[in-house]
Amino acid sequence: MTSNATQQKFGFKFGRNGAHAARTMMLAELTELFRGRKAEASTAQYQEDIELFNVLHKPTEKARKLTWRHLVDLYTMDKNVVLFRAFRRLWESDASARALLTCQIALARDPLLRLSQEKVLSLVLGQLLLREEMEQAFEEQFPDRYSPATLKSLAQNVNGTWTDAGYLQGRSKKRRTEPEIRPVNVAFALFMGYLQGATGNRLFNTEWTKLLGCRQERLLELARQASHSGLLNFKHSSEVVEVTFPDHLTKEEEAWLHE
Repeated sequence: MTSNATQQKFGFKFGRNGAHAARTMMLAELTELFRGRKAEASTAQYQEDIELFNVLHKPTEKARKLTWRHLVDLYTMDKNVVLFRAFRRLWESDASARALLTCQIALARDPLLRLSQEKVLSLVLGQLLLREEMEQAFEEQFPDRYSPATLKSLAQNVNGTWTDAGYLQGRSKKRRTEPEIRPVNVAFALFMGYLQGATGNRLFNTEWTKLLGCRQERLLELARQASHSGLLNFKHSSEVVEVTFPDHLTKEEEAWLHE
């Protein structure tokens, strides 16, 4: 397991605060923003699009700046940060994978969203999730930290993200559903595990692969499909699994894995 300090270099975030105190994962904003830029776009270009050109159609300068701040908090918006760079490349690979892909990186970047994961994944398909149940989950983690109004907003935001990602369905009454898992999502989950120090078979038993809710055989098949698409290198013989990620990291970034 790589240290928290090393994981932070790669783009993971830790702590007690997160963007979901104020927003969902902002999938609509990302979709609109990425539509006008290539994967190699710079931080300055994204910021200019939002604050100067107002491509997200925000009503005031303050709203534009706040939107930018939340996006940076959630995603860094910096191609020099490993997690965002991989996410941005994979975004272009498969439009059907984007909602879950965005949830995957948001989980790596937002401790508040991570706290809600256990509650959502514990639900059986079709089970009802009341907003008050999510509020209670946060209250149990941090007793007396949040006001009732903040708890309500936080629960609505995380539930909105899980809905966008395909894990919940419905507006006022949300029920557990099963998202479509694409090879791109498996590729990103494996890469996130790799950045945290997992290799070989252990890559298929991390918090990131568990999020996908697939049986081992299905994960292996999707990894094989991802390999055929050039998203990673995958070899599987008998009980031995080898996964590598050519051209994902610079030499300096590779060295961080061994710090």
